Amino acid sequence: MAKAMSKTAVVAHFAGKFEMKKKVAASIFEELAALAYKEAKNTFTLPGIGKLVLVQRKERLGRNPKTGETITIPAKTVVKFRVAKACKEAVLLVKK
Repeated sequence: MAKAMSKTAVVAHFAGKFEMKKKVAASIFEELAALAYKEAKNTFTLPGIGKLVLVQRKERLGRNPKTGETITIPAKTVVKFRVAKACKEAVLLVKK
């Protein structure tokens, strides 16, 4: 399996592709991340890739793995990323 691209490699790729300085490309990604964090409560969409959504989890029963005791896991809000259909098809090479 190929090695994952680092943040530096992604920034360098975009800087070269759009003929800009690496600092400018890095600041664009930092601003994108900040905007995603701020807007996640309203659902933040990256077109063609997916969206960040907040999901309410219900209270549920769980087990303490050490003692085997049944415990109640409280309800909570979690952040999830839903992958767009176009992204799934491109990555998984689904034929239509």
